[in-house]
Amino acid sequence: MSFRLAALTCAFLLPLGIFLGRWLASAHFRGKGLCEALVALPLVLPPTVLGFYLLQSFGREAPVGQLWMSLTGGGLNFTFSGILLASLVANLPFAVQPIQRAFENIPHNLREAAWCSGLSPWQTLLRIELPLVWPGILSAAALTFAHTLGEFGVILMVGGAIDGETRTLAIAIYDRVQAFDEQGAALMAALLLVVSFTTLGVVYGLAGRRRWARG
Repeated sequence: MSFRLAALTCAFLLPLGIFLGRWLASAHFRGKGLCEALVALPLVLPPTVLGFYLLQSFGREAPVGQLWMSLTGGGLNFTFSGILLASLVANLPFAVQPIQRAFENIPHNLREAAWCSGLSPWQTLLRIELPLVWPGILSAAALTFAHTLGEFGVILMVGGAIDGETRTLAIAIYDRVQAFDEQGAALMAALLLVVSFTTLGVVYGLAGRRRWARG
């Protein structure tokens, strides 16, 4: 359940992160700071607060819940679809910010040179910019994946702990501790630690090798 949730969160957020990251890196408009603050808000909100607002938004009487009900015939709260949507909101800054910083490091005259060479904005993005920002994309993928695996408060508020539906590894660890099964909790915690550390280690190792090669 945890790996499925993390994989789907990355699959949905990375394209959105590329779009928002490039837009925030290159656009200049009044209110840009507010947009960046809105993206970063899940970083500073307590997970239970964010989870509470999402729980209310996903309810059958709320606009989001009603829209989902009209499209699918089912509710969002205490379902896998609900925790997936909650995970997308909670992990948005982890997907956007590394990519935005990578796009900000691209010299603007490089884009202008590509346009003068006859490349369209889409061709410039695909052939020039994305190869340059792939370390940021890789970092965003790793941070999003690792954070989703360890997310607890938001998932518990929106999804509860339903076996086979919303019970992720972090919630299972909590349940094992509550049941005084310290050995089971320790094994699951060790698995989560190893996977998270390995994911981040591989990403930062690749990024370090790229910086060394360029230097």
